[in-house]
Amino acid sequence: MEKQLIARGLLAGAVAGVLAFVFARVFVEPVIDRAIAFEEATADAHGGHEHGVELFTRGVQGNIGMGLGVLAFSVAMGALFAVVFCVAYGRVGNLSPRLLSVLLAGGMLLSLYVIPFLKYPANPPAVSLDETIRQRTLLYLMVVVLSAAALVAAVWLGRRLVDRFGAWSATLLALSAYVLATATVMVVLPTIDETPENFPADDLYEFRLYSLGTQVVMWTTIGLVFASVVARLLRERSGRQPASISA
Repeated sequence: MEKQLIARGLLAGAVAGVLAFVFARVFVEPVIDRAIAFEEATADAHGGHEHGVELFTRGVQGNIGMGLGVLAFSVAMGALFAVVFCVAYGRVGNLSPRLLSVLLAGGMLLSLYVIPFLKYPANPPAVSLDETIRQRTLLYLMVVVLSAAALVAAVWLGRRLVDRFGAWSATLLALSAYVLATATVMVVLPTIDETPENFPADDLYEFRLYSLGTQVVMWTTIGLVFASVVARLLRERSGRQPASISA
């Protein structure tokens, strides 16, 4: 059963990858082109631009390169989503497969992207310094891990508090704990601000907005597609048996 669920997660991820790529190609890629043009113009103005040989043209990077990258990432997230579903189903309350899929998609979008995005938002080319890429990558991954761990802990806490406080109050307490934990992480970790002088504010805003939109498209599609296929699978496999995904 687990293999069948993961296969459906891969399918959901593939569909989501196609839609996310279309969104990114239409909205994100033009902003990247403008950012690269700004970088080249700034370098030329300071006499430091070197016209090296590119292995891939911008057309290849913006179409095949972006398409494969988005698709591969989305498929991987679809597989991860299916694994999390396998672990959560039947263990986080009496939720239907469809509702659990939608809630998981929202929770993973929040913990794996939105929270890290609030601390270290996406930047287009020409905004970040090459020499700080290692530091920025490590800090970003740290926020992702801590945010995901905090969400898992909040779900566990909520389940432990249900009998004592009721579902509504337990949910609010768990959510408050998650907000407090992630806020603490954001305050403790250093802030990185490398936006160069005169970089168009509109381009920076649009890049971050459309990057967030790409993730929203991807996770929404994963949640909805998976929800539509998993309910039928579990209904066919288990019938009236207790909720379980064990083979």
